[in-house]
Amino acid sequence: MPSSSCLPGNGPVARRLVPGQDREGFCAVSLLPSAAFGRKGFELTEFGRAARIILGGDCLDKGPSNLAMLDALADLRATGAALTILAGNHDLRLRLAVTALAGPRTPMTEHIFLRMGRKILPALREVFDRFVTPEDLAALPDDAACLARLSPGPDWPATFAAAARGRLPEKAIAKEIRKLEEKRGQFAKALDRTGLSGRELLAAVLKCRDVFFAPRGAYAWFYEEMDVVARMGSLLFVHAGLCDRMCRLLAEGGTGAVNAAYRAGAEAPTLDFYFGPLANLVRTKYRASDWALGEEGVGLLHRRGIHMVVQGHVNNHAGQRLLAKQGLLHLEADVTLDRASRSLEGLDGIGAGATLIFPSGDVIGLSRDYPRAKHFAPGRAA
Repeated sequence: MPSSSCLPGNGPVARRLVPGQDREGFCAVSLLPSAAFGRKGFELTEFGRAARIILGGDCLDKGPSNLAMLDALADLRATGAALTILAGNHDLRLRLAVTALAGPRTPMTEHIFLRMGRKILPALREVFDRFVTPEDLAALPDDAACLARLSPGPDWPATFAAAARGRLPEKAIAKEIRKLEEKRGQFAKALDRTGLSGRELLAAVLKCRDVFFAPRGAYAWFYEEMDVVARMGSLLFVHAGLCDRMCRLLAEGGTGAVNAAYRAGAEAPTLDFYFGPLANLVRTKYRASDWALGEEGVGLLHRRGIHMVVQGHVNNHAGQRLLAKQGLLHLEADVTLDRASRSLEGLDGIGAGATLIFPSGDVIGLSRDYPRAKHFAPGRAA
Protein backbone atom coordinates (compact mmCIF):
# COMPACT_ATOMS: atom_id res chain seq x y z
CA MET A 1 0.00 0.00 0.00
CA PRO A 2 0.99 3.63 -0.42
CA SER A 3 3.10 4.97 2.41
CA SER A 4 5.01 8.10 3.24
CA SER A 5 8.38 8.53 4.85
CA CYS A 6 10.31 11.53 6.06
CA LEU A 7 13.84 12.02 7.27
CA PRO A 8 15.84 14.99 8.49
CA GLY A 9 19.53 14.76 7.83
CA ASN A 10 22.28 14.59 5.24
CA GLY A 11 22.87 11.45 3.20
CA PRO A 12 22.07 7.73 3.11
CA VAL A 13 20.40 6.37 6.23
CA ALA A 14 21.42 2.74 6.44
CA ARG A 15 23.17 -0.07 4.68
CA ARG A 16 21.13 -3.29 4.57
CA LEU A 17 23.25 -6.23 5.63
CA VAL A 18 21.12 -9.11 4.39
CA PRO A 19 21.77 -11.37 1.41
CA GLY A 20 19.64 -10.39 -1.59
CA GLN A 21 16.35 -11.93 -0.58
CA ASP A 22 13.18 -10.88 -2.42
CA ARG A 23 11.57 -8.81 0.34
CA GLU A 24 8.79 -6.33 0.08
CA GLY A 25 10.20 -2.82 -0.09
CA PHE A 26 9.44 -0.31 2.60
CA CYS A 27 10.05 3.37 2.90
CA ALA A 28 12.09 5.70 5.03
CA VAL A 29 15.57 4.34 4.58
CA SER A 30 18.03 4.02 1.73
CA LEU A 31 18.47 0.26 1.59
CA LEU A 32 21.60 -1.16 0.07
CA PRO A 33 21.10 -4.96 -0.18
CA SER A 34 24.28 -6.95 -0.63
CA ALA A 35 25.25 -10.57 -0.21
CA ALA A 36 28.84 -9.46 0.26
CA PHE A 37 28.28 -8.41 3.86
CA GLY A 38 27.27 -11.96 4.77
CA ARG A 39 25.52 -10.97 8.00
CA LYS A 40 22.09 -9.93 9.10
CA GLY A 41 20.81 -6.52 10.09
CA PHE A 42 21.35 -2.85 9.38
CA GLU A 43 24.39 -0.70 9.85
CA LEU A 44 23.45 2.93 10.42
CA THR A 45 25.49 5.57 8.64
CA GLU A 46 26.35 8.81 10.41
CA PHE A 47 23.28 10.36 8.81
CA GLY A 48 21.15 7.41 9.89
CA ARG A 49 22.22 7.85 13.50
CA ALA A 50 21.27 11.55 13.38
CA ALA A 51 18.01 11.11 11.45
CA ARG A 52 14.49 10.60 12.69
CA ILE A 53 12.81 8.00 10.52
CA ILE A 54 9.03 8.14 10.13
CA LEU A 55 7.05 5.39 8.42
CA GLY A 56 3.80 6.93 7.24
CA GLY A 57 1.41 3.99 7.62
CA ASP A 58 -0.05 1.09 5.63
CA CYS A 59 2.84 -1.26 6.37
CA LEU A 60 0.55 -4.33 6.29
CA ASP A 61 -1.75 -5.50 3.57
CA LYS A 62 -1.62 -7.14 0.19
CA GLY A 63 1.96 -8.30 0.40
CA PRO A 64 3.20 -10.72 -0.58
CA SER A 65 5.98 -10.20 1.98
CA ASN A 66 4.34 -8.64 5.01
CA LEU A 67 6.22 -10.64 7.62
CA ALA A 68 9.56 -10.20 5.85
CA MET A 69 8.95 -6.46 5.89
CA LEU A 70 8.27 -6.59 9.65
CA ASP A 71 11.44 -8.63 10.14
CA ALA A 72 13.38 -5.90 8.32
CA LEU A 73 11.78 -3.27 10.55
CA ALA A 74 12.77 -5.29 13.61
CA ASP A 75 16.35 -5.33 12.35
CA LEU A 76 16.23 -1.56 11.91
CA ARG A 77 14.82 -1.09 15.44
CA ALA A 78 17.65 -3.20 16.81
CA THR A 79 20.18 -0.60 15.65
CA GLY A 80 18.67 2.00 17.99
CA ALA A 81 17.49 4.13 15.06
CA ALA A 82 15.02 6.90 15.96
CA LEU A 83 12.06 5.15 14.34
CA THR A 84 8.43 6.29 14.45
CA ILE A 85 5.69 4.04 13.03
CA LEU A 86 2.44 5.77 12.13
CA ALA A 87 -0.90 4.02 11.72
CA GLY A 88 -2.47 3.70 8.29
CA ASN A 89 -5.99 2.69 7.36
CA HIS A 90 -4.84 -0.79 6.31
CA ASP A 91 -3.03 -1.37 9.58
CA LEU A 92 -6.26 -0.43 11.34
CA ARG A 93 -8.37 -2.63 9.06
CA LEU A 94 -6.32 -5.69 9.97
CA ARG A 95 -6.78 -4.97 13.66
CA LEU A 96 -10.50 -4.32 13.24
CA ALA A 97 -11.05 -7.51 11.23
CA VAL A 98 -9.09 -9.74 13.63
CA THR A 99 -10.67 -8.21 16.74
CA ALA A 100 -14.18 -8.59 15.35
CA LEU A 101 -13.76 -12.25 14.40
CA ALA A 102 -11.92 -13.26 17.55
CA GLY A 103 -14.35 -11.47 19.87
CA PRO A 104 -18.08 -11.82 20.67
CA ARG A 105 -20.39 -12.10 17.67
CA THR A 106 -22.88 -9.22 17.58
CA PRO A 107 -24.87 -7.44 14.84
CA MET A 108 -22.24 -4.66 14.90
CA THR A 109 -19.29 -7.04 14.51
CA GLU A 110 -20.32 -10.22 12.68
CA HIS A 111 -19.89 -8.70 9.21
CA ILE A 112 -16.62 -6.85 9.82
CA PHE A 113 -14.21 -9.60 8.86
CA LEU A 114 -15.92 -10.12 5.52
CA ARG A 115 -16.11 -6.33 5.07
CA MET A 116 -12.44 -5.66 5.91
CA GLY A 117 -10.71 -8.99 5.40
CA ARG A 118 -10.28 -9.42 1.66
CA LYS A 119 -7.16 -7.26 1.35
CA ILE A 120 -5.48 -8.80 4.40
CA LEU A 121 -5.83 -12.37 3.11
CA PRO A 122 -2.23 -12.46 1.80
CA ALA A 123 -0.96 -11.44 5.24
CA LEU A 124 -3.12 -14.12 6.85
CA ARG A 125 -1.68 -16.68 4.44
CA GLU A 126 1.79 -15.72 5.65
CA VAL A 127 0.73 -16.04 9.29
CA PHE A 128 -0.75 -19.47 8.55
CA ASP A 129 2.42 -20.68 6.84
CA ARG A 130 4.74 -19.48 9.59
CA PHE A 131 2.79 -19.83 12.83
CA VAL A 132 -0.26 -22.14 12.61
CA THR A 133 0.34 -25.65 13.97
CA PRO A 134 -1.57 -28.92 13.49
CA GLU A 135 -2.76 -28.53 17.08
CA ASP A 136 -4.29 -25.13 16.23
CA LEU A 137 -6.25 -26.72 13.38
CA ALA A 138 -7.34 -29.69 15.49
CA ALA A 139 -8.96 -27.34 18.01
CA LEU A 140 -11.37 -25.93 15.40
CA PRO A 141 -14.67 -27.36 14.06
CA ASP A 142 -15.17 -28.54 10.49
CA ASP A 143 -14.74 -26.33 7.43
CA ALA A 144 -18.44 -25.51 7.06
CA ALA A 145 -18.70 -24.28 10.65
CA CYS A 146 -15.58 -22.16 10.24
CA LEU A 147 -16.86 -20.60 7.02
CA ALA A 148 -20.15 -19.78 8.78
CA ARG A 149 -18.21 -18.01 11.52
CA LEU A 150 -16.41 -15.87 8.93
CA SER A 151 -19.66 -14.51 7.48
CA PRO A 152 -22.72 -12.73 8.92
CA GLY A 153 -25.99 -14.60 9.17
CA PRO A 154 -28.90 -14.19 6.73
CA ASP A 155 -30.75 -11.79 9.04
CA TRP A 156 -27.73 -9.53 9.50
CA PRO A 157 -28.92 -6.54 7.39
CA ALA A 158 -32.01 -6.10 9.59
CA THR A 159 -30.24 -6.71 12.91
CA PHE A 160 -27.34 -4.45 11.94
CA ALA A 161 -29.62 -1.61 10.85
CA ALA A 162 -31.45 -1.80 14.18
CA ALA A 163 -28.24 -1.96 16.25
CA ALA A 164 -26.48 0.82 14.32
CA ARG A 165 -29.39 3.28 14.37
CA GLY A 166 -28.38 6.25 16.49
CA ARG A 167 -24.71 5.23 16.41
CA LEU A 168 -24.04 5.68 12.70
CA PRO A 169 -25.65 8.03 10.15
CA GLU A 170 -28.44 6.44 8.13
CA LYS A 171 -26.40 6.88 4.93
CA ALA A 172 -23.47 5.05 6.53
CA ILE A 173 -25.75 2.18 7.61
CA ALA A 174 -27.17 1.79 4.10
CA LYS A 175 -23.69 1.99 2.58
CA GLU A 176 -22.36 -0.65 4.97
CA ILE A 177 -25.13 -3.09 4.02
CA ARG A 178 -24.64 -2.41 0.33
CA LYS A 179 -20.86 -2.78 0.51
CA LEU A 180 -21.10 -6.12 2.26
CA GLU A 181 -23.11 -7.56 -0.59
CA GLU A 182 -20.49 -6.31 -3.06
CA LYS A 183 -17.69 -7.87 -1.04
CA ARG A 184 -19.14 -11.37 -0.62
CA GLY A 185 -18.19 -12.45 -4.13
CA GLN A 186 -14.87 -10.59 -4.04
CA PHE A 187 -13.94 -12.28 -0.77
CA ALA A 188 -14.73 -15.77 -2.04
CA LYS A 189 -12.52 -15.28 -5.10
CA ALA A 190 -9.69 -13.79 -3.04
CA LEU A 191 -9.87 -16.63 -0.51
CA ASP A 192 -9.70 -19.18 -3.32
CA ARG A 193 -6.48 -17.54 -4.55
CA THR A 194 -4.83 -18.02 -1.13
CA GLY A 195 -5.41 -21.77 -1.25
CA LEU A 196 -6.72 -21.69 2.34
CA SER A 197 -9.81 -23.54 3.48
CA GLY A 198 -12.27 -21.82 5.78
CA ARG A 199 -10.84 -23.79 8.69
CA GLU A 200 -7.28 -22.81 7.85
CA LEU A 201 -8.27 -19.17 7.45
CA LEU A 202 -9.99 -19.06 10.84
CA ALA A 203 -6.90 -20.66 12.40
CA ALA A 204 -4.75 -17.95 10.78
CA VAL A 205 -6.99 -15.16 12.11
CA LEU A 206 -6.91 -16.52 15.65
CA LYS A 207 -3.14 -16.94 15.41
CA CYS A 208 -2.87 -13.41 14.05
CA ARG A 209 -4.48 -12.20 17.28
CA ASP A 210 -1.77 -14.00 19.26
CA VAL A 211 1.09 -12.86 17.03
CA PHE A 212 0.14 -9.17 16.78
CA PHE A 213 -2.05 -8.31 19.74
CA ALA A 214 -1.16 -10.61 22.63
CA PRO A 215 1.56 -9.51 25.07
CA ARG A 216 4.94 -10.82 23.91
CA GLY A 217 3.52 -11.85 20.55
CA ALA A 218 6.14 -12.12 17.80
CA TYR A 219 5.04 -8.81 16.26
CA ALA A 220 3.26 -7.22 19.22
CA TRP A 221 5.86 -4.43 19.19
CA PHE A 222 4.53 -3.20 15.84
CA TYR A 223 1.14 -2.13 17.18
CA GLU A 224 2.40 -1.33 20.68
CA GLU A 225 4.79 1.29 19.31
CA MET A 226 2.40 2.69 16.70
CA ASP A 227 1.38 6.35 16.87
CA VAL A 228 -1.10 8.15 14.66
CA VAL A 229 0.54 11.61 14.48
CA ALA A 230 4.06 12.93 14.93
CA ARG A 231 5.40 16.47 14.97
CA MET A 232 8.74 17.98 14.03
CA GLY A 233 8.86 21.74 14.30
CA SER A 234 6.13 23.23 12.11
CA LEU A 235 5.42 19.87 10.40
CA LEU A 236 2.73 17.37 11.39
CA PHE A 237 2.99 13.82 10.06
CA VAL A 238 -0.19 11.78 9.64
CA HIS A 239 -1.22 9.03 7.25
CA ALA A 240 -4.28 10.70 5.73
CA GLY A 241 -5.26 14.10 7.11
CA LEU A 242 -7.05 16.12 9.76
CA CYS A 243 -10.43 17.43 10.84
CA ASP A 244 -11.43 20.32 13.08
CA ARG A 245 -11.96 18.04 16.09
CA MET A 246 -8.47 16.60 15.85
CA CYS A 247 -7.03 20.09 15.38
CA ARG A 248 -8.70 21.13 18.65
CA LEU A 249 -7.28 18.08 20.43
CA LEU A 250 -3.83 18.86 19.03
CA ALA A 251 -4.12 22.46 20.13
CA GLU A 252 -5.22 21.48 23.64
CA GLY A 253 -3.01 18.46 24.35
CA GLY A 254 -0.46 18.16 21.55
CA THR A 255 0.45 14.97 19.72
CA GLY A 256 0.58 13.06 23.02
CA ALA A 257 -3.13 13.56 23.61
CA VAL A 258 -4.03 12.52 20.06
CA ASN A 259 -1.83 9.42 20.15
CA ALA A 260 -3.17 8.39 23.55
CA ALA A 261 -6.79 8.75 22.39
CA TYR A 262 -6.13 6.83 19.18
CA ARG A 263 -4.29 4.06 20.98
CA ALA A 264 -7.11 3.68 23.50
CA GLY A 265 -9.73 3.44 20.75
CA ALA A 266 -7.68 1.08 18.60
CA GLU A 267 -7.09 -1.30 21.51
CA ALA A 268 -10.51 -2.84 20.84
CA PRO A 269 -11.72 -1.01 17.73
CA THR A 270 -15.39 -0.84 16.84
CA LEU A 271 -17.22 0.32 13.76
CA ASP A 272 -18.04 3.54 15.63
CA PHE A 273 -14.31 4.12 16.08
CA TYR A 274 -13.58 3.30 12.44
CA PHE A 275 -16.02 5.94 11.23
CA GLY A 276 -15.16 8.42 13.99
CA PRO A 277 -12.81 11.44 14.07
CA LEU A 278 -9.77 9.53 15.42
CA ALA A 279 -9.77 6.95 12.63
CA ASN A 280 -10.48 9.81 10.21
CA LEU A 281 -6.77 10.60 10.69
CA VAL A 282 -5.94 7.44 8.70
CA ARG A 283 -8.97 7.43 6.37
CA THR A 284 -9.85 10.94 5.20
CA LYS A 285 -9.43 12.18 1.66
CA TYR A 286 -11.33 15.36 2.51
CA ARG A 287 -14.49 14.02 0.92
CA ALA A 288 -17.93 15.27 1.86
CA SER A 289 -18.44 12.04 3.82
CA ASP A 290 -15.25 12.57 5.88
CA TRP A 291 -14.93 14.59 9.07
CA ALA A 292 -14.47 18.17 7.95
CA LEU A 293 -11.37 20.34 8.17
CA GLY A 294 -12.21 24.05 7.96
CA GLU A 295 -10.98 27.50 8.88
CA GLU A 296 -11.37 26.84 12.61
CA GLY A 297 -9.04 23.84 12.59
CA VAL A 298 -6.49 25.40 10.25
CA GLY A 299 -6.41 28.53 12.40
CA LEU A 300 -5.82 26.48 15.55
CA LEU A 301 -2.90 24.68 13.92
CA HIS A 302 -1.32 27.89 12.67
CA ARG A 303 -1.58 29.49 16.10
CA ARG A 304 0.17 26.43 17.58
CA GLY A 305 2.97 26.69 15.04
CA ILE A 306 1.91 23.84 12.71
CA HIS A 307 2.02 25.00 9.10
CA MET A 308 2.31 21.86 6.96
CA VAL A 309 0.95 18.30 7.01
CA VAL A 310 3.08 15.49 5.59
CA GLN A 311 0.83 12.62 4.49
CA GLY A 312 0.46 9.44 2.44
CA HIS A 313 -2.84 7.73 1.52
CA VAL A 314 -2.89 8.85 -2.13
CA ASN A 315 -1.43 7.25 -5.24
CA ASN A 316 1.13 9.56 -6.83
CA HIS A 317 3.07 7.92 -9.62
CA ALA A 318 4.76 11.22 -10.52
CA GLY A 319 6.53 11.64 -7.22
CA GLN A 320 5.77 13.81 -4.22
CA ARG A 321 3.52 16.87 -4.46
CA LEU A 322 3.13 20.07 -2.43
CA LEU A 323 -0.35 21.58 -2.46
CA ALA A 324 -2.99 23.31 -0.33
CA LYS A 325 -5.94 21.27 0.95
CA GLN A 326 -8.72 22.94 2.88
CA GLY A 327 -6.48 26.00 3.23
CA LEU A 328 -3.64 24.03 4.81
CA LEU A 329 -0.33 23.18 3.13
CA HIS A 330 0.07 19.43 2.53
CA LEU A 331 3.07 17.47 1.30
CA GLU A 332 1.91 14.26 -0.36
CA ALA A 333 4.75 11.83 0.27
CA ASP A 334 3.18 8.69 -1.16
CA VAL A 335 5.11 5.69 -2.49
CA THR A 336 3.55 2.47 -3.81
CA LEU A 337 5.65 -0.35 -2.41
CA ASP A 338 4.10 -3.81 -2.21
CA ARG A 339 4.18 -5.94 -5.32
CA ALA A 340 0.45 -6.66 -5.35
CA SER A 341 -0.43 -2.95 -5.39
CA ARG A 342 2.26 -2.21 -7.96
CA SER A 343 0.89 -4.86 -10.27
CA LEU A 344 -2.67 -3.54 -9.89
CA GLU A 345 -1.48 0.00 -10.62
CA GLY A 346 0.53 -1.04 -13.69
CA LEU A 347 3.91 -0.35 -12.06
CA ASP A 348 6.93 -2.55 -12.72
CA GLY A 349 9.89 -3.44 -10.56
CA ILE A 350 10.35 -3.03 -6.82
CA GLY A 351 8.82 -0.01 -5.12
CA ALA A 352 11.12 2.36 -3.25
CA GLY A 353 11.12 5.96 -2.17
CA ALA A 354 11.73 8.45 0.60
CA THR A 355 11.00 12.03 1.47
CA LEU A 356 13.98 13.73 3.09
CA ILE A 357 13.28 16.83 5.17
CA PHE A 358 16.33 18.80 6.22
CA PRO A 359 16.72 21.20 9.15
CA SER A 360 17.06 24.01 6.58
CA GLY A 361 13.46 23.41 5.49
CA ASP A 362 14.47 21.90 2.17
CA VAL A 363 12.54 18.80 1.12
CA ILE A 364 13.86 16.20 -1.32
CA GLY A 365 11.34 13.74 -2.76
CA LEU A 366 12.61 10.44 -4.15
CA SER A 367 10.45 7.85 -5.86
CA ARG A 368 11.39 4.85 -7.95
CA ASP A 369 8.42 5.65 -10.19
CA TYR A 370 9.57 9.19 -11.07
CA PRO A 371 12.85 9.74 -12.94
CA ARG A 372 14.02 12.83 -11.03
CA ALA A 373 14.48 13.92 -7.45
CA LYS A 374 12.09 16.72 -6.50
CA HIS A 375 13.27 19.69 -4.45
CA PHE A 376 10.75 21.70 -2.43
CA ALA A 377 11.51 24.76 -0.32
CA PRO A 378 8.09 25.73 1.08
CA GLY A 379 9.49 28.13 3.67
CA ARG A 380 11.42 30.19 1.13
CA ALA A 381 8.56 29.99 -1.38
CA ALA A 382 6.17 31.41 1.22
